[in-house]
Amino acid sequence: MASGKVWKYCDNVDTDVIIPARYLNTSSHEELAKHCMEDIDKTFAKEVKPTDIIVAGENFGCGSSREHAPIAIKASGISLVIAKSFARIFYRNSINIGLPILEHPTLSDECDKNDILEYDLSTGSITNKTKNKTYTCTKFPPEIQNLINSGGLINYTKKKLNK
Repeated sequence: MASGKVWKYCDNVDTDVIIPARYLNTSSHEELAKHCMEDIDKTFAKEVKPTDIIVAGENFGCGSSREHAPIAIKASGISLVIAKSFARIFYRNSINIGLPILEHPTLSDECDKNDILEYDLSTGSITNKTKNKTYTCTKFPPEIQNLINSGGLINYTKKKLNK
């Protein structure tokens, strides 16, 4: 089980808002994290804490297919992103870099910024500790959970090759 504070966003948060294009000239994860969400939330990069959680509406991560967006989110300390739905390429990029993501159709409508969520990725269980409500998401199959737990596809592959 893990827990974190909610940062709440609306529908259609695109990759240009997650990490503005003007910062794509760096591959430094730390530098990307400094500018994460700044065009939609000026306080995010300065106030986000490790284990915090992003909760959003439909189509999170739409727009261009850049890996920089999930990298910036993960590097900022976010431990989980929960949305009603994800843009397809963002979804796969998140898994590939080891950023845990879950989909749920109503959770984003029923929680607020700063709520505390507790979650277990192995079961897909999420509890809003602030509102005392529990949700169940579809959990990833064990292979994908292993990939995420390894820190992404590159780390997962390195571990497999070293065995």
